[in-house]
Amino acid sequence: MTIAIRRAILEDAAGISAVWEAIVAEKIYSAVDRVFTPDEQREYLGALSPREARFVAEDGGRIVGFQTLDRWSNFMTSTLHVGQLGTFVLKDYRGTGIGPRLAAATFDFARAHAYEKLVVFVRGSNSGAQAFYESLGFRECGRLTRQVEIDGKYDDEVLMELAF
Repeated sequence: MTIAIRRAILEDAAGISAVWEAIVAEKIYSAVDRVFTPDEQREYLGALSPREARFVAEDGGRIVGFQTLDRWSNFMTSTLHVGQLGTFVLKDYRGTGIGPRLAAATFDFARAHAYEKLVVFVRGSNSGAQAFYESLGFRECGRLTRQVEIDGKYDDEVLMELAF
């Protein structure tokens, strides 16, 4: 398995959408409860500001994971130093080191674009993701109770932060 980490391009839209489809179908790791279509992915990628990025993990031409870095707010200059992170990796590739490699690329990009802090929301029941983010230096700083409802089941969202 040779995994390449690189910045996403418009042509990655279908592969990213396929990862979304797998994650959403699991219903337990993310609050996202609908698949973003290739067209929506293309639109998203095309609309990213110069300070935002999506990095993909690719195995033999197939996208097997991605990480997003978005501005915390598109309308407040008071939070320009804060970015929001999200990490999504296909089941068969979890625990193989893809997450830390995606984070390294994202963190380098974030530092180069004047981010001083990153935040991430993680499902309360997703202890694996919480441990992953803690291994990167994130710490829990808040909890939104009963924030997610999927198929009649509620879950909290844990807010985690990392200051550079």
